[in-house]
Amino acid sequence: MAQGTELRLSQDAFGRLVYESESGVRHVAVVPVRAFPMAAPREGISLMGADGHELAWIAHLDEVEPAHARQLIESHLETREFVPEIQAIVAVSSFATPSTWTVRTDRGDAELVLKGEEDIRRLSRTALLVADRHGVHYLIRDLSLLDRHSRRLLDRFL
Repeated sequence: MAQGTELRLSQDAFGRLVYESESGVRHVAVVPVRAFPMAAPREGISLMGADGHELAWIAHLDEVEPAHARQLIESHLETREFVPEIQAIVAVSSFATPSTWTVRTDRGDAELVLKGEEDIRRLSRTALLVADRHGVHYLIRDLSLLDRHSRRLLDRFL
């Protein structure tokens, strides 16, 4: 999608995204997909057709006009991606794995079971992705923003 181009995006009666290309072709059940959901969540978003082919590329979500199109994309991305962000580690059952962690996330309090240290993956110098035994991924966006107690508990597993 060229910068400054208006994105013709709507939602049908069934809640599916409908994209109208510049040539006027309507595509129903379009799915927005982030290229880099953890490292650059607002950059590199593809609008994928029902057949799995890319219909449009969005370099940066903040450039999408009109605003309601941007809100539709954000809404669909939110329902598609479930990655709670850990804000604090309240307690761990043991420092040996498997271990049950009690955490506070941006979506509420949760308990997760860490099967092994290999379920903690470093995304960058400051970001981690923690997978629980059910396959739910939790994000720690910035280690330096965790409180001292949380960092101390986490250090035992790193």
